[in-house]
Formats: sequence, structure tokens, C-alpha cells
Amino acid sequence: MKEKIRDLWTERSNPHTERLGESSTLEVLSLINQEDVDVPFAVTLVLESLARFVDEAALRLKSGGRLFYVGAGTSGRLGILDASECPPTFGTDPELVQGIIAGGDPAVFKAIEGAEDKEEEGALVLERKKLSAKDCVVGLSASGRTPFVLGALKYAKKQKALTAGVTCNPDATLTKCSEFIFPLDVGPEVIAGSSRLKCGTAQKMILNMISTAVMIRLGKVKGNKMVDLIPKSEKLWERAIGLVMDELRVSEKEAERLLKESGGSVRQALRSHK
Repeated sequence: MKEKIRDLWTERSNPHTERLGESSTLEVLSLINQEDVDVPFAVTLVLESLARFVDEAALRLKSGGRLFYVGAGTSGRLGILDASECPPTFGTDPELVQGIIAGGDPAVFKAIEGAEDKEEEGALVLERKKLSAKDCVVGLSASGRTPFVLGALKYAKKQKALTAGVTCNPDATLTKCSEFIFPLDVGPEVIAGSSRLKCGTAQKMILNMISTAVMIRLGKVKGNKMVDLIPKSEKLWERAIGLVMDELRVSEKEAERLLKESGGSVRQALRSHK
């Protein structure tokens, strides 16, 4: 029997914020800030399993695989945000890390009611992507029961892709559909059921860790420098110059010359100097 929405951990009422509506603005902000303290601790508890997932995901990407984030609503938008940051930060092909949201592109900017309610839609999107055993799929669902996400994970398992589930309901259905599970017990939300708050923050932290650690394993970072960034804006061009200056201990003029000769590639500029 399908669990009732009111029975989910993410729907619990927070005893610390029961008088939120009568609180002053400063009290509201303080309560939100105090509750957010629970988030990094919850993430700490899944680090060991997260590390194992990252290592396996990196191996698959090295073999030609891709990484997909699948979610609905806030979870889907967070996945798209993280995926879209990989090309400019790490110089990756946009196809390498992809965010998928129930309802497609329009759902990024406007809630599309009911888009998440069909399991077959989640599977269909990955089928269109020609998902294979080389690929990795991370299902993002605060409730842990979003049909669109469950359908995607079930399809991914059939294709023998690497699967992981991120949820704030430890006993949810999602935990039965993934090889790796990251249950984040962040406690009840400041506003009951508003999982864009602590749940959203926790999911964002997990995504930051996954993409950053995978890219490090792929050799996209030298020391703590993003040597494969694509300097397509003035800010990024200046950052690239600074990276070359710091790494080679050369002047700004020399760093800019090396970058121009290397077509804007920080990595190539470093190699050419050596």
C-alpha cells in the first residue's frame, strides 16, 4: 500500500518552529539558520558510501560513460544547476554530466503540476538518452517516492547502469531502487513539508561533492586549481591568467601571452611553458 504523504519524514511538524507565523523577522531568520546546522551533520553520515560511489562513477566516466541527475521540482532544478556548472568549471562536454527534470525544460522555471507522477516518463527519458551500463544515474527525491525518479532508477538498474538515490526519507521506496543510498536525516523542515529548505540544501551539498570529487578523479583539477576551465567571459579570462601566474610564477603579461598562444587553455599554457 502506498504510504500517505502525511506519514513521510519530510512532512513532520518541527516543534522548534511551531510559532513561526507569530515570530519577528529576526527570529524567523535565526530559526532558519539554527535548523540549517543539522544539514552538514546529516551529510557527514553518508560520506563513506558517497566516496565509494564517486570512485565507481569516475571509473565509468573514464570508460566513456555519462552521469545523469534525475529529479522533479526543486530536486530536478538542483541537478540541472550542478550539471550546467561542469563545462565552464572543468572544461567537460555538456553531454558528460546531465540534469533531467520531470516536465522538461519548462519545469526549470515554472512548476508543472503532475509532471512527476508517471514512472514510465522517467524511464522513457533515459531510454531516449540511450542509457547503457557505462552510465551513472543519481535519483534525487526528498520524499523518496517521486514516481518519475523511481521509474528512471528502475530502468537504469535494468540497463546495469550505476545507480544512487538521494532522499530525506530513510525508509522510502527510493532506497529499494538504487545500488547506493544516501539517506539524509535533516530533521523536520522549518515549514512542514517545504523540502526546498533543509532537504534542498542537503541535496545541493551532495551534488557539489559528487561532481567535484568525480572531476578530481578524472584529472580535471591540479592541486586546487581548475586547470580545464573554459575562459569564455572576462571574469573567467582573468581567473585563467591568475591561475597561470600562480602556477608558473610569471608576470601577468607573460601569463596572458601563454594563454593566447594556447587558445585560452590553462592546461596547454602550463605545458607549453614547461
